[in-house]
Amino acid sequence: MVVAIRADLAQVASASVIKDPSEGYKDGDRYFFFPGDGDNILHLVDTLEPVDEAFISEYARNPANNGYWLFTRANPNSAQILVIGDVNSVSNSNFDARKETVVLAHGWNGDGSNTMSKALTEAFLQSGDVNVIVLDWSRLANRRYVTAKNGVAEVGRGLGQFINWLNNNFGLSFDKVQLIGFSLGGHLVGNAGRELLGQIKRITALDPAGPLWGSDRNRIVPTDARYVEVMHTNTAMYGYSDPCGHSDHYPNGGSSMPGCWLNTCSHSRAHEYMAATVKYNHLLANECETQRDATRDRCNGNLHPMGNGDLNKQQ
Repeated sequence: MVVAIRADLAQVASASVIKDPSEGYKDGDRYFFFPGDGDNILHLVDTLEPVDEAFISEYARNPANNGYWLFTRANPNSAQILVIGDVNSVSNSNFDARKETVVLAHGWNGDGSNTMSKALTEAFLQSGDVNVIVLDWSRLANRRYVTAKNGVAEVGRGLGQFINWLNNNFGLSFDKVQLIGFSLGGHLVGNAGRELLGQIKRITALDPAGPLWGSDRNRIVPTDARYVEVMHTNTAMYGYSDPCGHSDHYPNGGSSMPGCWLNTCSHSRAHEYMAATVKYNHLLANECETQRDATRDRCNGNLHPMGNGDLNKQQ
């Protein structure tokens, strides 16, 4: 697999401090590389790049600017578009509030039709008769990294308002909702849960993004849902390294995944593992006494399932 590197010539000329794309982000770095969501392209990020606050404000002020794409067993491949505030868009769809609802959120430079969304939609519909709602926030997610990152919290709150609207108008119980987000989407779904005061039954963050999130209060935390699970697959480069859920899984130590020669591959393994465990529920993790033991893959405690689609999963 070849990973392309994309950067503006002006950025490259001024970024002489960058030695190698394989150097991971460290707090205080001005420049770093980050992969687009599923495109295997490393993009040069300048942390001092202008942030389009006006676009964030315009986009995030109305949660209807997000796309909410419904897939069910009756329409597994063709999305039905749900529109917040438009009752008919839901009433005339296959949405069934009596069933469990899974919401998927992509990451940076992604969209609702990316590999992660398709694989997880297929896995959940194969595993159970559920509603799958894919959040498409690509209009903001495809802006420069710092602009997209700064808009994550507001987009997450908009998603929370959409779920609350389904609750108020169609009786969707928060006990029947699971939110899943990859990379920047991992923090996004945390903010959606926070908007609902942590009442959502389960949130799963898949290798939530690391750069610029170390001291950000909008990052995912355990109180964002009744059960928050985090899968760390690339702590060495692109993913957030510290525990931030009720359970944090560090497969193979959390930094580099088996079969991956590239960090982009390890980063994406999180949603690949999740899709596989939803189908087969076959991956188990040993409980660890310390994070150090987890990152060194030296854990011998009780076995717990990693991932899977069990809405009632607990610590």
